[in-house]
Amino acid sequence: MSSSMDVGSRSQRLLPPRPVPEDLDAHLAGFGPRPQIGSMAMIDALDDSGLRGRGGADFPTGVKWRAVMDHTKRDGDAVVIANAAECEPASFKDRFLLTYRPHLVLDGLEHAAEAVGARRVVIYTTRSHSDVVAALRAAIRERRRRDDSDRFIDVQVGPNRYVAGEETALVARVSGHLAKPKVVPPRPFQNGVDHLPTLVQNVETLAHAALIARFGAPWFRSVGTKRSPGTALLTVSGAVRTPGVLEAACDTTVGAIVDRAGGVEGEPAAVLLGGYFGRWVAADRIWNQTIDADALRSVRAHLGTGVLVIAPDTTCGIGETDRVLTFLASQTAGQCGPCHVGLPAIAEMFHQVATGRARPAALDLLVRWSHDVRGRGACRHPDGATLFLASAMEVFAADLRHHLRHGSCRFSGQRSLLPVPATEAGWW
Repeated sequence: MSSSMDVGSRSQRLLPPRPVPEDLDAHLAGFGPRPQIGSMAMIDALDDSGLRGRGGADFPTGVKWRAVMDHTKRDGDAVVIANAAECEPASFKDRFLLTYRPHLVLDGLEHAAEAVGARRVVIYTTRSHSDVVAALRAAIRERRRRDDSDRFIDVQVGPNRYVAGEETALVARVSGHLAKPKVVPPRPFQNGVDHLPTLVQNVETLAHAALIARFGAPWFRSVGTKRSPGTALLTVSGAVRTPGVLEAACDTTVGAIVDRAGGVEGEPAAVLLGGYFGRWVAADRIWNQTIDADALRSVRAHLGTGVLVIAPDTTCGIGETDRVLTFLASQTAGQCGPCHVGLPAIAEMFHQVATGRARPAALDLLVRWSHDVRGRGACRHPDGATLFLASAMEVFAADLRHHLRHGSCRFSGQRSLLPVPATEAGWW
């Protein structure tokens, strides 16, 4: 469980020293062969490490694996799915990791399958990530040729839809159904693919697990904080000079991360943290906060999918929020009324406010409707969308009043900061 091997600097664990895709030879040269470790020892190491899911839910990884293992003992088999869907438009950390260090993720996937007793192992991504699919299939072929694994790993693809990356949607798609979320409980660890206990784990989390298996929980905890140990991958964009994917220890401040991204361009006004289910926070409130869970909670934010977007004071925050809300409303799976009916109504009302076509009472309606839809629906899509909206109404309150009274502001014509991708019409 321990090693004297040095795997990079304090904040460079998951990413290679140089941005060059690693083949199996390079992976083995850097890390050595994957260690053999028993199920209980692996899960105990995850518990001791404090690793929490890096896909957005921030759930303790050891607890999740143990729940699947316990159900496998009763049911006799399990399924493991590596979630590489990355349907968050502002994030590409998972794609970056899979392109440059696919074997580290595959090591973690092998450990997960062994720990929970899974015979079926799947990596799930979307059709739009064709480069990731190619990199994964090439890495899997390498491992099979070298006999590094006799386990068959299947790569499956699904639709590029925002909620199609939610874990119950993945389970449905791998089971041969439409990639739409399901009401829980039962959760996948209880009743997943083909009614078997199923572990769905984000690929960054699996890569961390592979390192913990090699170097141990104390090594993982040697950086970060007690509540948020280790490092995290971040997609940094917006008003920074060198946008891209960075790895940072969880006790690093937002300002220090921006400095590593080349520094800020212009005067920062706000930061979007956590993606489109995250929150806008005023720049002066978050700049000196670290990215650990407790510090972010103090400003009512969370790391989520590791998205960090810097909005300068020349950005129209209302226009950006308007575009994202319209996008999120278009992503409903159409299964639950609060989402299918409520979100489009909220998005349309906010659009009227943004374009100066609404009455002042519209703001009260937006607040009331947001509360009406929150906490309802299969996948909590309305929760993320309305919390994103609420943060915009707070941070951009002065701009909101201007738009309400006068319509578009002088920054409305600026190039869009937040990406809003085209998505598929279907769910297969």
